[in-house]
Amino acid sequence: MPESSKNVLLQASHLVKEFPVEGGKKGSAVHAVSDVSLTLFEGETLALVGESGCGKSTLGRLLIRLLPPTSGTVTYDGTDILALKERDFAPYRRQMQIIFQDPYASLDPRMNVTQIIEEPLRANGVGKTKAERQEKVFELMDLVGIPREYAKRYPHQFSGGQRQRIGIARAIALNPKLVVCDEPVSALDVSIQAQVLNLLRDLQQQKHMTYLFISHDLSVVRHISDRVAVMFLGKICEVGPTKDLYEHPLHPYTKFLLASVPNPDPTKRDENEVLLTGDIPSPVNPPSGCRFRTRCPFADAKCAEEEPAMQEVGERRFACHHPLT
Repeated sequence: MPESSKNVLLQASHLVKEFPVEGGKKGSAVHAVSDVSLTLFEGETLALVGESGCGKSTLGRLLIRLLPPTSGTVTYDGTDILALKERDFAPYRRQMQIIFQDPYASLDPRMNVTQIIEEPLRANGVGKTKAERQEKVFELMDLVGIPREYAKRYPHQFSGGQRQRIGIARAIALNPKLVVCDEPVSALDVSIQAQVLNLLRDLQQQKHMTYLFISHDLSVVRHISDRVAVMFLGKICEVGPTKDLYEHPLHPYTKFLLASVPNPDPTKRDENEVLLTGDIPSPVNPPSGCRFRTRCPFADAKCAEEEPAMQEVGERRFACHHPLT
C-alpha cells in the first residue's frame, strides 16, 4: 500500500537529544540523536536497527516522551505531545507503552504477577473494584500465555521468556495504540524468541496496535517488520519497506549491516566478504559531513565537507552522496 494512502499515527521532526558530559570540556555532549525525522503509520511494524550505542533506545523513549528532547517535535495523532503539560499529556500516556529489553530488571521483584499487571489499571482508574481489575489481569494473563494459577508468584519464580510475557501483558493492559518494543527478545534463548515474536504478532492483529520494534538482530527484524529504519551514530541513514531494503540496500552502511548477519550454512559463507574497516567515530565528537565516512569505502572529499541530505525514491529514503545501485 502506498504511504500516501496510510494513516499517520506519529510524526517526529528534527529530533535532537544531547547528554552533557560530566567532567568533560565545557559544552561537550554525547550526540545521541541528531536531527531525526521519522513517520509511523497506523497498524504497521517499523523496525529500528543499528549497532549498539547508535541511539535506537534513546529515540524510542523520545517518541513516547519518556525522555525530553533537546529540540524537535513529536506529533501523535495530530497533536504535538511535547508541547503539552504533564496533566494534558496523561490521556496520551495510556495510548503509548513500552516493552523493555531486560525482562529481569523491568519487573519489580517485590510485586507478584497480579500487582505488576494491575498497576497500570489502578493508576489509570480502570476497573471500579479490585475484583474487576483481577478479572482483567486474568484476561491479560490468558492472552500472553501465563497460567492463572501463577497470579501470586513473583518474578524470580519465572523463566526469562515468562517474565517477558508478563512485561508484555503490563504494556498492553491499557489497550495502547503504539507500543515501543525495545529489543524485547535480545535477552532470550532463540527458541523462546520465536514464541515471544509470534505472541507480539498475534496481539498486534487482535488489538490493531502499531509497533516500533528496536533491535540489532537483523534476522529477527526481517520476519516481523513492514518497514525498516537504519540508524548510525544518532542519524537515520535509510528507511524503506523490509523486502526492498534487504534485497537492494541503497546506503553502504545498510549493506555492511546486512552482510554482518551470520550465515548458518558453512558452504554458503563468502570468505571474501568485505567487512567494515576504519575508526569507530565517537558520539561526543562525531565526524564532519557524513558520520559514516570514516568507515565507508566510497567516501571522498564531498563526504567530509557536506552532510548528505535525505533523498526519496518511491517509498525509500536514504542519506548518502554515493548510494548503491
